[in-house]
Parts: sequence; structure tokens; C-alpha cells
Amino acid sequence: MTAASTNINDARIVAERLFSRKRTMAFGALAALIAYLTYIFFAFDIAGLAQRARLDNAVTLASDSWSYKTHVTRDNRFGAIEYAIEGERKGAYPEGRYPAWVTPGEQSTVVDLGNGQIATLLPDNRLTLELPEYGTVEMALVGRDVVTSFGDTPPDWTNISDSRATITLDGARVTFTRSKTELFRYFAGWELFFFTLDSPYNGAGLGTILFGDRVDPERANLAGAWQDFWSNGMWRHADVAWAIFETILMAFLGTFGAAMIALPLAFLAAKNFAPLGAARFAVRRVFDFVRGVDALIWTIILSRAFGPGVMTGTLAILITDTGTFGKIFSEALENVDDKQIEGVASTGANPVQRYRFGVIPQIVPVLLSQVLYFLESNTRSATIIGAITGGGIGLLLTQAIQTQKDWEEVAYYIVLIIIVVMLMDWLSGILRSRLIGRKD
Repeated sequence: MTAASTNINDARIVAERLFSRKRTMAFGALAALIAYLTYIFFAFDIAGLAQRARLDNAVTLASDSWSYKTHVTRDNRFGAIEYAIEGERKGAYPEGRYPAWVTPGEQSTVVDLGNGQIATLLPDNRLTLELPEYGTVEMALVGRDVVTSFGDTPPDWTNISDSRATITLDGARVTFTRSKTELFRYFAGWELFFFTLDSPYNGAGLGTILFGDRVDPERANLAGAWQDFWSNGMWRHADVAWAIFETILMAFLGTFGAAMIALPLAFLAAKNFAPLGAARFAVRRVFDFVRGVDALIWTIILSRAFGPGVMTGTLAILITDTGTFGKIFSEALENVDDKQIEGVASTGANPVQRYRFGVIPQIVPVLLSQVLYFLESNTRSATIIGAITGGGIGLLLTQAIQTQKDWEEVAYYIVLIIIVVMLMDWLSGILRSRLIGRKD
């Protein structure tokens, strides 16, 4: 056997060993992944979580984010009937007005719940429902008990007890209790987003406002429409705009304030600018401490010290980002080109001028790109921080979530937050391309 063939056989053996080792590692990694997923399945009780999940509640929540319901409410004690969107006083129909699908009468009030479903409010706290696929259902308040004609085995789309009866229909719901009878009808869209029911511009089309006669004799159409829209009592557009401004202000002041503080401190943490090791070590540990504590923790601490407000959220962002920027800027300073500094020094420049014209231009791309990125990121963070400090859009979002009924407002605030983040991303991209330049 020649030496060449021996070398070929040896290379083949080595290659087979390498392939075998890689196959073993691949199977081992797959086995480890399967074992990890199995551990997660049992450790987090995925099966129990699936059993406890209430998908119907999730569907209701999702539908409430893009729809609203109009309430027809009868007081079972006095017999008065009220009409209100989302059941709020701000959305109540004025005296003498009611939805077009309601037909009031002296003895009864007929409510069209859509899809052929008709409800009739009768005297003596009685109610009849005409359902196309079920028939006629009767409900009444007998003494202190709620009585229905469903019998002992009511359908699964009902919830019946002695004190309450709830019937979920297609696009509607009926609730009958001892104190009141409520009929809900759902509609797509965000109710009264532009004008409330007490505004003369409610129901007026865009063409009427722009080109028609005056809707309100005392105001011009555009001025009056804008005033009623801006002061909308249900959607609070003026308050929302101010909250968005506060959120952006928190992110802007916190981010740029942190950059202004971190830049001079970064020189003390860079090896080539701070020869004293003890000072460099101390500054770096300060950076580690302030960025090691999350901004939410700083928010809680500062809110206890200074109280709620926009400035508290700004300080929380500033403290956290000072540590992060300090680390980033100090690493950028350690990588600057000394030749450029020497070139500036050869002109007779003093130390301040050397830093200004020999160092800063080299780290400007890193500085600006990181600051602009963190400005975009902190706009999102300011939403959560605002929920704790009581400022910005985060506070309005938290209040809407806590009410458990105004999910369309939650969707509205989330859409605004996404739009603001997209605008910040777009503006930061423009600033980066203008100030730093864009590579082709």
C-alpha cells in the first residue's frame, strides 16, 4: 500500500469521525430540546392552563375592542326607560330621542335586536322575546324571583337563576334582574368617536359640515365641529393628545438628558482617557448599578420619593439610560483612532479642542444612532412608566383596562401608541440619514 492511499484512508477515517460526532451532537441537541419542552409542559401546567382558559371571554374582549353596544334599560321599580350608548350618562340619548330600532308605546316598547330577534317590554315587569330559531320566550318578575318560560332545562346560551337571567343572542344580549331589565344591541365601530349625542353635529355628514348651511346658528361649521370633537366627553381627545405629548416628553427628556450626562462620564470610564484605574473602576461600577436596576424599579422608588408625575418617569428613564449610554460611549471612546487626535494636536490645539475636533466626530455616529434608537424604545417604555407615575398615555390606558368595559378605548390608545412609535422610528431614520449618512 502506497503512502498516498494510506493518507487517503486516514483522511476518510477522520472525516467519518467528524460526521459521526456532528450527527451525535445534532441528535443530542434535539433530545435536549425535547426534554426542555417536556419540562416546560409539566412545570407550567400547560394542560391545566388550557382547561382553565376562557376563550369565550377572549372573544368578547376582542369584539368589544372594535364594537359598541347600545343599552335600553328599564327600571323595574319605577318603569322608566332610558337609552344610552355603552350605558354611560355621557352617551345617554336626550329627552324625547331614542334609537331608530326602538318603538316606544303607551303600553309596551318594542326593541329590534337585529337578525329577526324582537324584544317587547310589557307592563308589570314582563318581557317577551321572539327568537327565529327558538320561538317566543317570556320573562317576568314574580315577587322577588325572576321567572322564565325556559323550564328546567334552559339552553346553553342562557344563564338562569332566581335573581338573574342572562340570554346571549346573535349580536345582542338580554339581562333581566330584580332591579332592571337591560337590552344590549351591538354595532361595529367606535361609538360617538367624533361627536356626542348632545352635539348638533352628531349625525351630520362631512359634506354638510364643509359645504352645507350652518348646523349651529351661533358657530361656523368647521369651528363648531372641531370644538365639539376636541371636547368630546366620551373619548376625551384633548386629554388623549396631552397624554401623548407627556409620553413623548418623558422619553425625549429622559433619553437626551441621559446622553448629556453619560458623555462626559464616559471619558472617565475609557482606558485611553482615564489613566487612573481606581477612578475608572468606580465610574464603571456606577454605570453597572444604575443600568442594572430596571427603569420600572427606579420608577417605583422615585414615585415614593417625589410623588407621581411626568418628571418622575423622566428621571427613571434618565437614570437607567445614563448607565447604558455610559457603557456604550466609553467603549466607543476606547476604539477611537489616535492618529486623528494627533493630527488635531499637531495644529497646536488645546486638550478641549482635541476632544472637540479629534474625538467627538469619531463617536458621533455611535452616539446619535444609539440615542435615536433609545428614544424610539423609550417611547414604548414611557407608556408603562406613565401607568405607574400617573402621567402620559399609560395612565389613560390603565384606567380604561381597569374599568373592564371600555375596551374600544383600550384599542384606541394602543393604536395611538403604535402610530407614535412608527412616527418616532420614521423620524429617527430621517435624522440618522441626515446627520450620519446612509450607506448605499
